[in-house]
Amino acid sequence: MKLHNQFLRLYSHFGTTEDVQITLDELAMTLNCTHRNASIVIGNMVEHEWIYWEPQRGRGRRSTLRFLIQPEEIAAQSMMKAISRQDLKHAIDQIRVHARSSMMQDRLQEWLLTYFGHHSEIRSNKQIDTLRLPIRERLHTLDPLYMNLLAESFVSSHVFDGLTRRANNTDEILPNIAHAWDVNSNRTQWTFYLRKEVLFHNGTLMTAHDVVYTFERLIETSRKMLYSFIFKQIKSVRALNPTTVIIQLKEPNELFLSFLSTSRAAIVPRELDQVGETSFGTKPIGTGPFKVTEMNDSICVLEVFTHYFQGRAHLDRVEVVSVPWDIPSNKTDTEHTSDPLSPFHIIHNPSLAEGTSWSQIHSEASVRKFVTCNTKKTGPLTDPVVRAQVLSCLSGDGDIVNNEDSCESGDASENKLTLQIATIPQYRLDADFIAERLAKFGYVCHVVSTSLEEFKGSIRLESDLIVFSLFRDQDEQLRLLDLYLTMSEHVEPHTRVDIDTLLHNVMRETDSHVRTQRFAQIENRLIQEHQLHILYERPVQTAYLPSVRGVTFNSQGWVDLRHIWFPPKVDH
Repeated sequence: MKLHNQFLRLYSHFGTTEDVQITLDELAMTLNCTHRNASIVIGNMVEHEWIYWEPQRGRGRRSTLRFLIQPEEIAAQSMMKAISRQDLKHAIDQIRVHARSSMMQDRLQEWLLTYFGHHSEIRSNKQIDTLRLPIRERLHTLDPLYMNLLAESFVSSHVFDGLTRRANNTDEILPNIAHAWDVNSNRTQWTFYLRKEVLFHNGTLMTAHDVVYTFERLIETSRKMLYSFIFKQIKSVRALNPTTVIIQLKEPNELFLSFLSTSRAAIVPRELDQVGETSFGTKPIGTGPFKVTEMNDSICVLEVFTHYFQGRAHLDRVEVVSVPWDIPSNKTDTEHTSDPLSPFHIIHNPSLAEGTSWSQIHSEASVRKFVTCNTKKTGPLTDPVVRAQVLSCLSGDGDIVNNEDSCESGDASENKLTLQIATIPQYRLDADFIAERLAKFGYVCHVVSTSLEEFKGSIRLESDLIVFSLFRDQDEQLRLLDLYLTMSEHVEPHTRVDIDTLLHNVMRETDSHVRTQRFAQIENRLIQEHQLHILYERPVQTAYLPSVRGVTFNSQGWVDLRHIWFPPKVDH
C-alpha cells in the first residue's frame, strides 16, 4: 500500500494528462526520499504500468513523466487491500481523502458488497456468524446522555436496556428491565419492579441503585438534550429495595412511559463515576444483547452477550463500519438532498447487485424535512405577508423559471431581503437548496451550518429560517413534543401561548389518538400562519437478500439485530 500512497502523492503534485518534464531532485523531494529510493519507486510504478518514464542522465536534466492510470483507480486498490487485511482505519482514512471522485466510489462500493453483509466461519468447532454493516456517520459516543445521532442511538439500543420497551410492531409499552409497574391515582408516582439477576456486561448485578443513578444523572445534567422536558419533570427517584424503584413526577405526564422506552432513558451502571464519562462513551457497559469490544473513528465491534436476560441473540458479532461518503444520484428538485433514509441496511446499496433478487421492506418510520421561521428575531419574517411570500417560493415543483413574477414582483425582491438559514451539517444540502431557490426570487441567503451542540444554543434565535428534520417512528409523539417546545421559543407570542396550552393538554391526555389530534392542530396552526413549511417526507426502507431471516424493526424503525439470523448454505 506504500507504493499506492506514493503514486497518489506524486499525482497530487504533478498530475495531468500531458507529459511532465521533471528532475530526479524534484521527484525525491516530492516523495520525501533519497535519489536512489526515488529511482526504485519510479521503477516499480513503471513495472505496474501506472506511469510512463523516459529518464535523462545527468544532474539537472529533465526526464519525461506521463501518468497512465487515474488516481481514483489507485486509491480504490489501496483501500481494497487495506480492508482485505482488516486494516479498516487506513481504508476509511483513504475514503475520506479521495471520496470526492464518483469513479472511485463506484469501484469501492461494488467491492464493498462482498465485504459487508453476513460472513460465517468455524472457530474451535463453533460456527461464528458475523454481520458487517456500513454507516455514513461516524460514531462519537454510545453514552445515552451524550449521543446526538440516529446511528449512535441505533447501536446504543443494542448495548443498553431501559425499564420498558415498545413492541416492535405496535405502540404497546412492554416490560423490559422492569417486569411490572404501578401508578398512583393522580398518575405522578410510578413504582417499578425490576427483574432479578440482570447482569451488566462486566458481570455485575444491576439493581435499583443503578436505576436511581441513571435518572439522577439525567436530572442533574445541564446539557440541552432530546426529551429533556420529560426527565426534568422528575421530582425524585429512590430505591425502596434492590428490585423496586419509585419515581415521583412533578405533574402527570402520559408520555413518561414512552420516554422510558427510548435509548435516552437506558440504564447505566452507577460505577460509571469510576470509569469516567469520556471513556464510557467508547467503552460502554450495558445490559443489552451485545457488548462493545472495540470502538474507534472507523469501526464499532459488538459481540454477543451470552448472559442476556431476554435470551441470546443469533448473531455472534456485528461490525458497524463508518464509510463517510455521499452516494451520487440523479434527483429532482424535490429530492435534492443526500439520502435521508436510515443509515443502516442489511446489505448496502442493493442497486449495484445486478441480477440478484432483492427483497424490499418498509418500516413504519419516515423522515420529514422542514423549515421554520424565526419570528422572535427582529426582521422581515415578523411580517406574516413576507413569511407567506418566502415560503410560497419553496412550494411547487419546477415552476420557478416560468413564474418568476409570482414572487419577484413583491416587495421582498425589490428590497433584496437578506435571510440567514441555520442548520446542522447533515442537512446542509437542504439548506443550500433552499438558499438557491430563494435566490432565484431575489432573496440574498446566508447558510450557517453548526454542530448539533451549537445549534441547540443561540444560533437558531439569531437566524431567520431554521432547517431540521423529524424522524417519524413509534416515538413520534415524544419527538413532536420536543420539537414544538423548541419551536415555541421562536414563534409569535400569541401563537406560543396557544401551543404551550395544547402541549400541556397533550401531556395529560391518556388517549393516544386524542394526543395525535392535538399535535395535528399545532402543525396546522403553524402552517396557516406561515411559520412552518414541510419540504418533503420519505419512508425508511431496508433492502436485504432473501437469505436473511428474522428481519424486524424496533420502535424507532431500525433493524433489530437481536433477531436476525442466516441459514447455513447447502451444497447441492
